[in-house]
Amino acid sequence: MQFKFTKFATALIASGIISLPLAAHANDSSELEELRALVQQLDQKVKILARQGEISAEETAAVKKTTPVVKASENGFGLESADGKNSIKLKGLLQIDNRNFSDVNGLGGDGKNISGFDFRRIRPTIEGTVFGKYDFRFTPEFGEAKTASATSTSGIVDAYIDARFQPSFKVRAGKFKPFVGLERLQSGSDIKFIERSYVSNNILPNRDLGAAIHGDVLEGKLNYSVGIYNGVVDGGDITTVQDTNVDKEYAARLFTTPFKDSDSVLAGLGFGLAATHGNFKGSIATGASGLPAYKTAGQQSSFFAYTTGSVFANGVRERISPQAYYYYGPFGVITEYARVSQDVTNGTISDKLENDAWQIAVSYLLTGEDASFKGVKPIQVFNTDGGGWGAWELVARYQENNIDSKAFQTSSLAPTGYADPRVNASSAKSWATGVNWYLNQNVKVVLNYEQTSFKGGGSSTSGLFTSIADRPDEKALFTRLQLSY
Repeated sequence: MQFKFTKFATALIASGIISLPLAAHANDSSELEELRALVQQLDQKVKILARQGEISAEETAAVKKTTPVVKASENGFGLESADGKNSIKLKGLLQIDNRNFSDVNGLGGDGKNISGFDFRRIRPTIEGTVFGKYDFRFTPEFGEAKTASATSTSGIVDAYIDARFQPSFKVRAGKFKPFVGLERLQSGSDIKFIERSYVSNNILPNRDLGAAIHGDVLEGKLNYSVGIYNGVVDGGDITTVQDTNVDKEYAARLFTTPFKDSDSVLAGLGFGLAATHGNFKGSIATGASGLPAYKTAGQQSSFFAYTTGSVFANGVRERISPQAYYYYGPFGVITEYARVSQDVTNGTISDKLENDAWQIAVSYLLTGEDASFKGVKPIQVFNTDGGGWGAWELVARYQENNIDSKAFQTSSLAPTGYADPRVNASSAKSWATGVNWYLNQNVKVVLNYEQTSFKGGGSSTSGLFTSIADRPDEKALFTRLQLSY
């Protein structure tokens, strides 16, 4: 536009220059020719400048198409190609906990658990996309990665590729969370309590190696998944080595949000059903039982474990889990049930044992933010200059984990079943309450109090006789400082 204006102005000036000498010297043809030549030269220069401007704009547009875009926000740091089809992002999660258990022995714990500080999660993450369709994620763990079967200090949490061919057809392969547990599918930075429920930690799989087909259909109102995995014990987190078990585990899940994107009070309702099926046998030769140990709510000690060295998995393992959530304004609730049936053997006896767990948890945001399955973004972030106090949330939960009574078959002299009731409880029932303070989208402070009662799991002696008693209650006060980006 600037060059066109200049050309127009030049023409006007030239016209003025021409008109004056014509009026004053109508017969001076040589001077008129000179002026005409001057106008032509000026016009040519203007055209050259205009073309140079067009070339410069084309070059700038071409460079822009190939120049990577640097991004930095509360959602992470990364690079993205100019066309948006290729990207890499750096993210992270850091959780510093302090765990205080009721002191009954003067040693800073309750006899089963020790109070103190720990890094619950230290997880740097690299994720991104190539060719616009193939997402990848790699997350190592340097914190205290607690699982139902072990406690490790480092390892690979996630390592997978997710091919998004269509919203209704995606393929994920690698190590990841199987599409089974509802609360398990929440990010570790978004969970409402310091520890997940018994459903997630003790019954359903944590992470596994395998492949799954998943997607969203019916305008995103129905999510489905079917997958094949190596298979893990209840609450287990598999390593990244090749599986030695010949049989695999199959999992399927349907989850629907039928009123999604509507103005209905049910817009925040979601519910579904998940199941797994596999066949597993423990090995006497290697000592691998193929069976889990169930941890307490505090995730430091177990309240139930099968007898070591004599009890082994011996066949079909099946899980089923109905699940639901509901969010309306600042209010949220999540509930889940899971039951596992497992063929076990101890010498000459065999049984199918069924253990289960369930939970219901509610939350309410005092500062008016909308509750959701994902994280909370405060309306006003915390500011020491008086700008705001962040978001405040109250939470409460009740949960149970129950063991099949057939696991505790006994004779008049000694246990003959699959677990000793004098050291293993048949149930754990926990209630918890807490406060979450979201200083901003990335920093959260958590306070939880949780109390657990047990049935069995202890013994008392009277004279020559030892009888089964209830294990003492576990009382725990947990705090956490979390940074996620």
